[in-house]
Amino acid sequence: MTDLPRLPEHLDAAASLTEARLAAALAAAPEAGERLRPERLMAAMRHGALAGGKRLRPFLVMESAAVFGVPAAQSVPAAAAVECVPSYPLTLNPLPAMDDDDLRRGRPTLHKAFDEATAILAGDGLLTLAFDLLAGEDAHPDPAVRIALVRALARASGIGGMVGGQMLDLAAEGRFSGDGRPLALEDAAILDLQAMKTGALLTVSAEAGAILAGAPAADRARMAAYGAALGAAFQIADDILDVEGDAAEVGKKVGKDAAAGKATLVTRLGLDGARARLAALVAEAEAAVAPFGSAGSLLAAAAHFVAARKS
Repeated sequence: MTDLPRLPEHLDAAASLTEARLAAALAAAPEAGERLRPERLMAAMRHGALAGGKRLRPFLVMESAAVFGVPAAQSVPAAAAVECVPSYPLTLNPLPAMDDDDLRRGRPTLHKAFDEATAILAGDGLLTLAFDLLAGEDAHPDPAVRIALVRALARASGIGGMVGGQMLDLAAEGRFSGDGRPLALEDAAILDLQAMKTGALLTVSAEAGAILAGAPAADRARMAAYGAALGAAFQIADDILDVEGDAAEVGKKVGKDAAAGKATLVTRLGLDGARARLAALVAEAEAAVAPFGSAGSLLAAAAHFVAARKS
């Protein structure tokens, strides 16, 4: 059973706690071991990381931890660390060499608000900050748990995760072919691309709560399965919005996939087929957290929220 009426309250609470932790981490004063923090760099990093939004990934970290009895205050550092990672491509992906976007989340992209060089350095800073936050004792008192979190986030954000998925996405647009034509991807290749580019961070967000709690391997696997289904649902919903959404409501350009000739599950299955697949993924996510009973109801609600979102 889902818990949709209570979901906005919990999303807002997770967003508020995450925003406060990120703001503290991005303060002007240097931390121990730092010489100084360049003012322009910090302003750009704050522009990228403190842009608001739903903070779905931090919510998943905190709520999955809560399933195992970990209070929000103890999961905030890990939640903030995870949120630094998608903030980093939000600064880099809109660059002219990649997506060439002027807007993200309804605000000027970082290279428009500052400049391209500053955007690149701010992205570098946000990615390294993620692991700084996870390495701190406030992330967890047990070094072994902190190492497990670092490894999980590195794998989700790196070569075989988000960064690798972005490379596959660029290749799918024909960036590296001699004639510049997009690749004719099969369904399995589309699923790999999306699971890496989008799904990996949502998967690790859900799994992080189980890692923080020292949950049994079976429960950690359930959270990972939930996150994988949620990530796939998130991407299909995003692809549907790219076809049907309004740019003002979505907060970024729409119609980009069709313009690039890029294969998605919407182009492969059609809108009706994509919606059916989306419903099946929501059911899969719900089933993964069903063994947790009422403790998993907010996570089940989040799957419905992802499928129905308009931005």
